[in-house]
Amino acid sequence: MSTVDTTTSPAPAGGGSAGPRRAGSARSRPGARPRGRLTHLARDTSIVLVRELRPLLHDPFSVVFGLVQPLVFLALFGPLLVGTLSGQDGGAAGTLGGSVWQWFVPSILVMTTLFGTSTTGANLQQELNTGAHERMLVSPLSRPSLLVGRALKEMVPIAAQSVVVVLVMLPFGFELYPVGAVLGLLMLAIFGVGVGSLSYALALAVRKQEWMFWLVQQTLLFPLMILSGMLLPLETGPGWMRAAAHLNPLTYLVDAERSLFAGDLTSSAAAWGWVAAVVTAGVGLAVGIRTMVRSTD
Repeated sequence: MSTVDTTTSPAPAGGGSAGPRRAGSARSRPGARPRGRLTHLARDTSIVLVRELRPLLHDPFSVVFGLVQPLVFLALFGPLLVGTLSGQDGGAAGTLGGSVWQWFVPSILVMTTLFGTSTTGANLQQELNTGAHERMLVSPLSRPSLLVGRALKEMVPIAAQSVVVVLVMLPFGFELYPVGAVLGLLMLAIFGVGVGSLSYALALAVRKQEWMFWLVQQTLLFPLMILSGMLLPLETGPGWMRAAAHLNPLTYLVDAERSLFAGDLTSSAAAWGWVAAVVTAGVGLAVGIRTMVRSTD
């Protein structure tokens, strides 16, 4: 009796059996999985972002209320700068070397971003108390998306508030350079992801002592603001303050925002600002994800 050796049979002319092999090899190609992970991360981030934005859409007054602080600073602090640091007419002859508003408005936008994203952890503390955070952890959402989605949610009202602030200041002599303004807001969004992730990590680290969150946040926030030259120029300050400012990533962000909003897109200040924003985002995500993983062990 003859037997048929099926192990040496040639593949069909149409390549019927080769199709699965090609599909398998495509899935194992280098670069296929990273693209899938990025797509998965983008999808999960959008889910978290939409979830976080829903309460905001039902309460738009919170966005209007958030404008109070930047407008108060512009209305009360700005005239003091005009009178003390600028020339007689508030122009380019003063200490700032240019328009006070061109110098101060970007600072206010950075300050608004810093305040908004650094309080992300406070919202998380409420979810920890209600158990909503634990329900998010058992979902198939990726851990980085929980960080990025929350931080980007804070950037949505901040972006809206920034547009309003710029429009309000246009009649007072603030010059708008649209390309620089868009790049400046993008830089603030990247920086905000990092700060929001660090705030997220802080809330998880002190989840059993909620008061500690505000103690640490306030203790760090105001020295960073003052040592960045955000409210007052540091050129005439003592040497130790100028040295400390060089170690403060917020300094480079503030200088970059002033440069971008002045239309100078290729300056060294703008380049260092991108470096500071990206490094802050990278460190914030690394710390936030590690803290989250440890908190669920």
